[in-house]
Amino acid sequence: MMLFSRRKQVKLMQDMADMGRRRSQWRDVWRRLVRNRLGMLGLCIVALLVIAVVGAPLFSNHDYTHQDFSNRFSYPSRANLLGTDDFGRDIFTRLLHGGRISLLVALISVFLSSSIGIFLGSMAGYYGGRVDLILTRVLDTLMAVPSLMMAIAISAALGTGPVNTALAISVSGIPHSMRIMRSTVLAIKSNEFVEAARATGSKNMRILFKHILPNTIAPLIVNSTLLIGGNIMAISSLSFIGLGVQPPTPEWGSMLAAGRQFIRDFWPIVVFPAMFIMMTVFGFNLFGDGLRDALDPRLKD
Repeated sequence: MMLFSRRKQVKLMQDMADMGRRRSQWRDVWRRLVRNRLGMLGLCIVALLVIAVVGAPLFSNHDYTHQDFSNRFSYPSRANLLGTDDFGRDIFTRLLHGGRISLLVALISVFLSSSIGIFLGSMAGYYGGRVDLILTRVLDTLMAVPSLMMAIAISAALGTGPVNTALAISVSGIPHSMRIMRSTVLAIKSNEFVEAARATGSKNMRILFKHILPNTIAPLIVNSTLLIGGNIMAISSLSFIGLGVQPPTPEWGSMLAAGRQFIRDFWPIVVFPAMFIMMTVFGFNLFGDGLRDALDPRLKD
């Protein structure tokens, strides 16, 4: 009994030490990210965007569906911060509510593409052989098709709407996530701790999920952050050509498409949605680059 209790104490101490090391590692990551000015700039842009779109009713007292034909094409003023569109709707309010749609669709598509890519990439990287050969050939086939063209084809087949747009974009993002996961698993599975787990009789699934996948978190976080910016651009592109989110639901790409015919006579209807798209993609890319540098152990010094 004393021996069994002693083993439990040793295991508890080891678990507490592992937790302390993980916390220390994440504190180091945060310190390196704080020292990266461009990364912090991207984080500030992303944080401001999320706060603005989530708390849209707090920042604007207009209804994004309200039409006031007596106030069409109004330039920015106190009453309408970014002016009004061709139906007299407040542009600022529609941009905030449109950001909700863009971010939600982008997050759903990143989750779907990352989940499928993690599963396929881990299977290909860990088992190798025929499994790796088949999955790699499928990956090469998907990567041969430009991602936007694939998203257009799938969206045209499924139809418009936020859910179908998320599905279309997620399929085109699977190859990138799968390639990163496969290369990461290939690099990790040859480490000594994996060989030790295999020597103690651990099954493949246990080794994969307990020893390998936890060590792939860093590249997966960076990849997901960078994918969000690219997916927002893809969502806006699909909506711009009429295959994404459709009016009257506000979405940045559809707002650009609706206002392009008025660009010569009323510039705010196009410039402000384009600025929101640009700043969002810029912020996520900067934050992703900064996060990648902060999570790189070779840059600790």
